Amino acid sequence: MDGMRKRPWLRGALLLLTGVVLCLFAALASAGFQFVESDETYGARRREMVARQIEARGVSNPAVLEAMRRIPRHRFVPRLMRGRAYHNSPLPIGHEQTISQPYIVGLMTSLVRPSKSKRVLEIGTGSGYQAAVLSECFGEVDTIEVIPELGLQAKAILTELGCRNVNLKVGDGYAGWPEKAPFDAVLLTAAPPKRIPQPLLDQLKVGGILVAPVGRWYQELVKITRTPSGFERAVVAPVQFVRMTGKAEADR
Repeated sequence: MDGMRKRPWLRGALLLLTGVVLCLFAALASAGFQFVESDETYGARRREMVARQIEARGVSNPAVLEAMRRIPRHRFVPRLMRGRAYHNSPLPIGHEQTISQPYIVGLMTSLVRPSKSKRVLEIGTGSGYQAAVLSECFGEVDTIEVIPELGLQAKAILTELGCRNVNLKVGDGYAGWPEKAPFDAVLLTAAPPKRIPQPLLDQLKVGGILVAPVGRWYQELVKITRTPSGFERAVVAPVQFVRMTGKAEADR
């Protein structure tokens, strides 16, 4: 204290620094950034997210809604973004990739008609959130991530959360996972620029459903059902996803 009395400028500098820090924290909080949250708070936000952003917009599958109430989306985003984890928006997860907005996750999961008696293939693990939701709705989940760092990170989080029915490998998802085919459902979380890779269609069971965004600049979410005589295609909605990399980029 004596030093501060002798040097009033020091006290002024400390007060200014304190003010700057408080303003920074306030700005981050107003932007949705949170540093410490309780499990109870996150749980309440999840329930609100499902009620207002997913169920209210027409997703009605009980298994999907319950899965999204249970899976902690905030665990799959960077720590400084956790305050925005239950907003209905995509969020960056590094490596120029994003975690999809909750509504799209719920919509796509419901479109593939989940059941505990079925196996699903996911192309584009990303953060691992979609795989975690699928793990609550399907008997077995096989998922492929092309970026090694994201694959390892997602695997660690899925293991911590006890998602034991998820099998993850790192590689180009263009060729699917032939050793585990056929699948009851296939779900792409990255957009091939031109068309669905043929190996993914080939690995779909008759009666199975594939859901994917397709397109380079303008993208559509499509639902493809395999029938005994071929494939039926329906457009669900316009969407915007990160592009599918690897061999899909050269697919003409």
